[in-house]
Amino acid sequence: MNAAAALLAGVAVLLSPAVADAGAWTQPKGKGQIIVKYEDMRADQGFDPDGNRVDLPQERRDSSAGVFAEYGLTDRLTVQFKGDWQDGEDIFLNYEGRGPLEIGLTWQVWRDDATAVSLYGGYASAGEGRNAGYAAPGVGDHDFEARVSVGRSFGGQPVRWGPDRSFVELQAARRMRDGLPDETRVDFTVGGHFGESWMVLAQAFGGAADDDGSAEGARWLSVETSVVRRLGDWSLQAGWRQTAAGRETPVSGGPVLAVWRRF
Repeated sequence: MNAAAALLAGVAVLLSPAVADAGAWTQPKGKGQIIVKYEDMRADQGFDPDGNRVDLPQERRDSSAGVFAEYGLTDRLTVQFKGDWQDGEDIFLNYEGRGPLEIGLTWQVWRDDATAVSLYGGYASAGEGRNAGYAAPGVGDHDFEARVSVGRSFGGQPVRWGPDRSFVELQAARRMRDGLPDETRVDFTVGGHFGESWMVLAQAFGGAADDDGSAEGARWLSVETSVVRRLGDWSLQAGWRQTAAGRETPVSGGPVLAVWRRF
C-alpha cells in the first residue's frame, strides 16, 4: 500500500494543469471511441489470507485481448460496452474462453468547465474465463454494477517541466454478483497532456470482495502507469500494471498495450 501511494503521489507532483477523457466525462452526442487492449499478466507469488507474499508452486499466467466501446446517445448519456477473450494457466489448470460481457449507461449528473459528476449502471454476463481475478475460470453467473465518478480538470497554462493540462478522477462502485461475493471497488486516475500528441496516465485499481461466511474476502490493489501517443483519430498506449497489495490474490505484473480509435 505504501508503494502504491508513493507512486501516485510522485506522479501527482509531476502533473499540473487538463482536458480529460475519462469516466466522469460523457461522450458528446453522436461521438464515441473504441479501445482494443491486450494484457499479459504473470505471477510467481501471491498474497496469502494475512496479506503476506508467498511463492506460488508454479508461475500463473493470465492473458486477455479486450474491447471497450462507448458512444454518446445525448450530450449527457453515454452507452458503454466491454468484453474480452482470455487464456491462461497455473499449476492446476489451463483455460481459454470468453470473459464477462458488460453493457451499461453513464449519465452525467452535473458538469461545469472543470468538474464532472456521473453515475453508471451496468449488467455483465459471465463467461468461461476468469470473471474475477481471485476466482477459478467459469465461476460466476451475472453481475450488476452501480458506479459514481467525479473528475476534475486543471487549467491550460504550459508548465516548463510538467504537462500543459492534467486531470484527476475518482470512481467508487458496488458490484452485486451471482455466484461470487459482492464487491466494493475504488479506482483513481491522474493524467497529464504534454502538447497535443502525448499523455501520461497513472492509475490505481482497488477492490474488496465481501466475506463469505467464515472465509474472508479477497482484497487487491494494482497500480498502472502508461504513455499514450495520439495520431489524429488514433492513439497508441503502452504501459505496465503491477499488483501492489492484497489478500488471496496473485502478485501479478505485465505489459498493457492498447489502440484507441475516436469517431
